[in-house]
Amino acid sequence: MTCILVGHDGSAASARAVEHAKKLALLIGDCKLHLAFVIEWSPYSFHTPEELAERHKRREAEVGAARSHVLDPAVKQLDGSGLEVTTEVRHGDPAVLLNEMAVKLGAEQVVIGRTGDSGLKDRLFGSVSSKLISISSVPVTIIP
Repeated sequence: MTCILVGHDGSAASARAVEHAKKLALLIGDCKLHLAFVIEWSPYSFHTPEELAERHKRREAEVGAARSHVLDPAVKQLDGSGLEVTTEVRHGDPAVLLNEMAVKLGAEQVVIGRTGDSGLKDRLFGSVSSKLISISSVPVTIIP
């Protein structure tokens, strides 16, 4: 079965990426979509035990919010398409994790929106899409 990995962050561009991936999957036939939401999270900071406990609670809340506000509605929109749809929420560097997921899943390609909800940080340090195309092990389709 062919797999297409779709990065979805709740932005309009990532919603268009889901729709594009759906069209591709239906054209391919025997294909599944794996929707991924990556919460940017740096492991390179030092915290007290109390801060670590709070950080863990915040991570769990973010995972729940990503599922209920972004991934679950996207899966619901794909209902009736006949496609197998799976989801995943991770913490870390979005480009690095999307590439790792693509390799692990054996995905044929990654589909993402060109612009997400990151704003100023992307203008200063480069976007997820730019970084992903430079490190990806599989083809990447970027949706405007």
